[in-house]
Amino acid sequence: MTRRDWLAPAVIGIIILLAALLWLAPHGLSKAPVVSFKSLDGNEYPLADWQGKPVLVTFWATDCPGCIREIPHLIELYEEFNKRGLEIVAVAMSYDPPNRVVEFNRRRQLPYFIALDIDGRIAQAFGNVMLTPTTFLVAPDGRIVTHKIGEFDTDSMRQQIAKLLQQT
Repeated sequence: MTRRDWLAPAVIGIIILLAALLWLAPHGLSKAPVVSFKSLDGNEYPLADWQGKPVLVTFWATDCPGCIREIPHLIELYEEFNKRGLEIVAVAMSYDPPNRVVEFNRRRQLPYFIALDIDGRIAQAFGNVMLTPTTFLVAPDGRIVTHKIGEFDTDSMRQQIAKLLQQT
């Protein structure tokens, strides 16, 4: 076998191996972006302020049926884990009028943090989020360990949060 005969298959094999490694690489290797969340009262809260705690960041809209269905699950997770360190930030999409978000929150009395993304910078920083709901679970060290487009599985999310809280 000449050098030329084995070179092409070897290069193809290496390419396939690298692609497989990238495909099968464990999730949670990317870092959460450096962002600040604007509260309904206009204050800014940097994500970095919650370093050392797991943070569930969910992008939502007041007219999104899947987002509305997730609210009881978010409340449940908040009530179960907030005293142990979990923070939940619900980021209203830029197209959702702030007055509608404020009224929605007033009616529902949501216990977790509601943020406005008026200019879309937060959605852009999290990889140009366009679909709702989209949820990210950020580990205490700032890694994104879960990224879910669409409604998340509550039991799976509960297990992941509990695991992160055990590590803190």
